[in-house]
Amino acid sequence: MSITPTSYSISPLAYTKIIVHAAKYPSSLVNGVLIGSQSGSTVSVVDAIPLLHHWTSLSPSMEIGLELAEFHASSQSLLIVGYYQGNEKLDDTAFSITGTKVADKIKSRFPGAFAVTINNELLATSSNALIPHLSPTPSKWTPFSSSTSFSLTDPSSPTRALTLVKNNSNNGVLVKFGDFDDHLEDVSIDWLNNRGVVV
Repeated sequence: MSITPTSYSISPLAYTKIIVHAAKYPSSLVNGVLIGSQSGSTVSVVDAIPLLHHWTSLSPSMEIGLELAEFHASSQSLLIVGYYQGNEKLDDTAFSITGTKVADKIKSRFPGAFAVTINNELLATSSNALIPHLSPTPSKWTPFSSSTSFSLTDPSSPTRALTLVKNNSNNGVLVKFGDFDDHLEDVSIDWLNNRGVVV
């Protein structure tokens, strides 16, 4: 019997990729998956894979992107442990219908899965912009209760991500960073790793 997680953490790399994805497409819904592992009651997210900003419904692109992301995670002995979503409206932190279904699918494969939405109002600050959610019942994702902890493995991650985005004119991170939608338009974009783009 698996242990129910009570603690979740996100690495600087994963946090930065989520923020860069949202910053690159500020007027679009963006989504992706979180990959990592579980040790005891702790789920550790080590990376994020950006999926879509165009075809964010339950489309063939979503299905193929999820399968490729799962294969990529497995090749590194990791699992898809969560889902993230950033909405196009500044004050919207709710999951879309599609987001709920994708998160449910991830949970069906990894019972300890969680999901995060992005608080767009905090994107341009040095505060943690992620709102973690769990699903106590199918298709219902609610913010963490006090019995479950959520942390960034490096508290300076928000500041570092903000600096990276603000310095975009120097390093072109928003131009080079890509999700699966971008990859479908330009196969040279390494959406699974974004290696060398986000450090």
